[in-house]
Amino acid sequence: MPSSVAQRSAAVDRITFTVKWGASAIQIMGYTATAFGWTPWNLYLFLVGVLGWFTVGALWNDKALMLVHLVALVAMIAGMTNG
Repeated sequence: MPSSVAQRSAAVDRITFTVKWGASAIQIMGYTATAFGWTPWNLYLFLVGVLGWFTVGALWNDKALMLVHLVALVAMIAGMTNG
């Protein structure tokens, strides 16, 4: 019988996989929205994708991935508020 640590690790792996691919799909939709000029929907999609990838970085404990997406998030929010 698998240990609780192994079960927890498998659960985190499933969550990470889902968030990673979900965030990727949403960012692709953001690129598509940008191509068709669907503003501000493209920005909203990018925000969700960036937050998703930041979450993946946190789950992987990958500080570089977290930093890149945190900077992108701050830049996007600053751009959206300065409009």
